[in-house]
Amino acid sequence: MLYFICWMVALASYEQSAAEPTDWMEPPGWTGNFWGPAATLARTDGRLPPLPTTPAMAHWRDWGQGVLREGDVVFRMGDARALRGLFPLSRFIAKATNSAFSHTGIVAIEDGSPVVYDSSSAGVQRQSFEVWMLDCFGSLGVRRLRPEHRRHIPGVLAYCRWAFESQVPFDFEFRMDDASLYCLELTEKAFRSQGLALSEAVRIGDWENLADFPLTALCFVRFSGLILDRPISLDQPVYVPGNEREGVWASPLLEQVFGPEPRCEWTTPAPRAGGVSFRGDVEMLGLVFGELRRSYAELPARWSSERLAPRVLAILGPNSEGGGRREPR
Repeated sequence: MLYFICWMVALASYEQSAAEPTDWMEPPGWTGNFWGPAATLARTDGRLPPLPTTPAMAHWRDWGQGVLREGDVVFRMGDARALRGLFPLSRFIAKATNSAFSHTGIVAIEDGSPVVYDSSSAGVQRQSFEVWMLDCFGSLGVRRLRPEHRRHIPGVLAYCRWAFESQVPFDFEFRMDDASLYCLELTEKAFRSQGLALSEAVRIGDWENLADFPLTALCFVRFSGLILDRPISLDQPVYVPGNEREGVWASPLLEQVFGPEPRCEWTTPAPRAGGVSFRGDVEMLGLVFGELRRSYAELPARWSSERLAPRVLAILGPNSEGGGRREPR
């Protein structure tokens, strides 16, 4: 019983955010989209500090300048989460659609460097490519319009900039209207604004590997009914990153530039006919319990730092700054 109670305490105190890792760069007190036009202006006029640069970011900046071109579609495997960070949403989408990726964006070259327009939980955003790569937790891929279609790239980027300046919100309901946009929807509609349909939407219930996740899919749909005005349905069509057979990655209008790297071999050669498996559900459950186990292991340290340490400092008084040392009398 005590063991069970400890696990419940770990669940109740679990504090992993569902935000993207780059959201931790947002300073305290900032409200709004940290990668939106207001934040961009604030970084320009000094109201926000410049973004830090790490060796990894410098590597991706140089790589992007050498490889990327305007209008390129960039793909990545992200780590977006739901349920306070417990549920690995990006992994579920990638695995259920049999894709190496969970997210896409469109490249523009601004001030000589590549930036990426995409849509995240805060809405349509623009990030330098090296910042965008901080949220990559697996495969990276790049595809480019074939030469005969590249005259449409200025119009594609104009759509991206319009959505960015208008701060079109994120589409949590994955609908096909234009009031809000999820990442694949922004990518697809930017090209469709110029008469270029990269791919066709796929009914959620027809995702290639969804049969491996029957319980996860059921819970996902039921939970959406609790938090969304219009619940997500297995019958609704959505755009997917895709693989060699369907989705944006398979678009005949695009040619491959890079990836997927690390190499991801799609092991399912074609959609399987019939049969339901729970192996995907077991994998998702293992990931959730792995997060809970980590929270359980960190519980003593977190409680001591967040609850015990402030009380000790309060007892020691104002002279306790700097590790609680007092000056000798």
